Amino acid sequence: MGKVILWMVRGVTAAFVLFGLICLLVYYLAGQSLPDYDVTRETPGISAPVEIVRNNANIPHIFGETDQDNFFGLGYVHAQDRLWQMMMMRRTAQGRLSEVFGTRTLKVDELMRRLDIYGLARGAVKYQDAETMRVLEAYSSGVNAYLARINAEALGRGAPEFFLFSNDISPWQPADSIAIMKLMGVQLAGHLEDEVLRARTALALPEARLKDILPDIPGTGVAALPEYAALFDTTEEQFAQNTQTQDTQTRPFLWPVPPRGLAGASNAWAAAPKRAATGGSLMANDPHLGFTAPAIWYLARLELQTGGVIGGTIPGLPVMLLGRSDGFAWGLTSSYLDDQDLHVEKLNPDDPTSVATPDGFAPMITRGSIVQVKDAAPVTFTLQWTENGPVLPETMFNLDRVTPPGHVMSINWTLLTEEDRSISAGLKMMRAKTVMEGIAAGADYVAPSQTLTMVDRENVAMKVIGTMPKRHMRHQTRGRIPSPGWREENRWLGRLSYAANPEFVMPSGGIVGNTNNKIVNRPFPDHMSFDWGDSQRVQRWSRLMQAREVHTRESFIEAQLDPVSVTARTLLPLVGADLWFTGEAAPEGTRERERQRALELLANWNGEMNEHMPEPLIYSAWLRALQTRLIRDELGPLSEEFTHLEPIFIERVFRNVDGAGVWCDVIQSAPKESCTDMARAALDDALLWMSENARGTQESLRWGDYHEANHKHPVLGDAPFLKWFVNIRQSTSGGDNTLLRGRTAGTGVNPFRNVHGAGYRGVYDLSDPDSSLFVISTGQSGHPLSRHYDDLGELWRRGEYTPMSLDPDLARAASVGITRLVPRP
Repeated sequence: MGKVILWMVRGVTAAFVLFGLICLLVYYLAGQSLPDYDVTRETPGISAPVEIVRNNANIPHIFGETDQDNFFGLGYVHAQDRLWQMMMMRRTAQGRLSEVFGTRTLKVDELMRRLDIYGLARGAVKYQDAETMRVLEAYSSGVNAYLARINAEALGRGAPEFFLFSNDISPWQPADSIAIMKLMGVQLAGHLEDEVLRARTALALPEARLKDILPDIPGTGVAALPEYAALFDTTEEQFAQNTQTQDTQTRPFLWPVPPRGLAGASNAWAAAPKRAATGGSLMANDPHLGFTAPAIWYLARLELQTGGVIGGTIPGLPVMLLGRSDGFAWGLTSSYLDDQDLHVEKLNPDDPTSVATPDGFAPMITRGSIVQVKDAAPVTFTLQWTENGPVLPETMFNLDRVTPPGHVMSINWTLLTEEDRSISAGLKMMRAKTVMEGIAAGADYVAPSQTLTMVDRENVAMKVIGTMPKRHMRHQTRGRIPSPGWREENRWLGRLSYAANPEFVMPSGGIVGNTNNKIVNRPFPDHMSFDWGDSQRVQRWSRLMQAREVHTRESFIEAQLDPVSVTARTLLPLVGADLWFTGEAAPEGTRERERQRALELLANWNGEMNEHMPEPLIYSAWLRALQTRLIRDELGPLSEEFTHLEPIFIERVFRNVDGAGVWCDVIQSAPKESCTDMARAALDDALLWMSENARGTQESLRWGDYHEANHKHPVLGDAPFLKWFVNIRQSTSGGDNTLLRGRTAGTGVNPFRNVHGAGYRGVYDLSDPDSSLFVISTGQSGHPLSRHYDDLGELWRRGEYTPMSLDPDLARAASVGITRLVPRP
């Protein structure tokens, strides 16, 4: 018996030793790709030495003698720190993910091939001016110089992920950068899914109720649209069969199009010198995107011939998309410009390769595209384009629910053009000195449309950039739902001039800003959009801006980090009007007692979505349950598409605007339920959910435990064991409708996890430019073993920043390394 135990001990010990050796081997191999930042290298492709000084936050300050050498250095550092991220974005844009991940990314490749993102990027190369081409080529050379070093010195394949997946890396080309800019357009697009959802909802509800659940942002009303089914030779019953069944389409692995409600969002505002305490212009900007590890943003500084610029870049792009120079600063917010239209195309019954046009049937452009698939046979897709745009398969975006028999769906989109000089616009912005030069720079920008906020030493301005489509004034659906593509009035008439884009220069109040809110109220077809990204945050922003005669850098930081929910302050008094402090005394442990405790907490709450408080969780769970109860009997399975609280809908219902109170009555039940009944039942639902998913008393709950920012590695984020090393989680304040925006997932076991927010924050003070601040949500490095993988994320979580200085001595004083690139003889 003793020998058996001895051998068992030896076996267990050997197993632990073997496991330890394997871990050491893995660590060694993965660690080989950690960059050496303190080194001198000979490299081809530069005209003079380039010095890259990395400050204590690992932010590279790039000093070259020419602009081309500086962009070479930017390509080099992007490849050093974010190679895997760059290659993943390029493969996504090319439609080549399945070569690495097999059949589970086939749908992604199909979408990108059908949109022809990479083909359009290749075609766009010839439209770039000479200066832009020099920058694109220099940046590509910088990326390729680091790739060559990886190959020559066996630097752990460049990133740990390449040990798990294909390490086949082709040289970087100018078209790759243009493709990534277009990919950003895909990742920020939201109108396509909005059109489909509005069409599906229109088939299930009468017009009056459609206005409740998908309301227009308050302002001038919109004339009624025709019933969707009436646009086609299809009965409502045929459509209803599609609308009332359970959705079977799931989001594929690495799907680039965001879910509804999770497209781009952002905040930006600026104050002119007369509204600033120090007499210099102020600006704050925090663009919102889906959280990933690492973040999409990468901080950098370049010393151009026109002066130094510092701010946020995206690996793969030789452009500083937001940031500042010594006397000029600029930022971006998603504009919500309606730059997409879906068209229902009528197939020729005698020839399904042609579709109806105003002049009769015309053939579609058709070609095959072969996708290589890992561990499977190649797949060939037949790609088709009509005169309106590429045809999308019914298996995507729930298009099968709104496509009549004998028809297909195409999309017209300003992004889908070869004449795209968006990178040129970005380069001009980096060299701009005044807001008027910044506005002029935006003329070349195509997509994704953004609202550009700018300040110089004397002025503030805001300008929508991106191509605006020109629609016919008799367009049947005004672009809000899919329209018959064969009718002349539904087709685009071209593009509007850049001068038509909304513009605000030095307003009398001295402050401009945007929270993705409605900024203009033009009548169709000169409108900008019917669907906007915010109706709530802007109210809080307006109050904070007008609460002070003059602002400071600190007051802008306070606003950027403000966690107060105007939505909670507005809706809770309405929803709980008949419930506050009512009912008989109830013993501990009863449902009534739990309800009273929750109501008492909310009655004394100021709407602050603080991570340490229980009230935000109780409020969020209650309002979520309430909306579900209100809509599920009318919409059936379609109600699952409304994953986030629709504040205007709840307000319309509880104020009974245009009879919206009818939503409170459950259609299938005999009694007539009141809105108070629904509010009480929903509160019980929320309390039940919390009892099943939370521990402790209501008073002990923490919003931050459920509203964790989930920076997930796109590929390895769900991998057993590895996910604990590659994902970054942080307890956070804020919510869906706070300036400190932390958009919740809206689905899953914990629908309140924070998945979308400010990956970059910047606050700029032009009275003392080097006192400006910025931060990103993770760290500069994409390598999980690097100490810079998540170091800035700790600052970000606490609402802190890192200096945004152009002082080279400050960067050198606490550098983590200086890389010197010298021309190879």
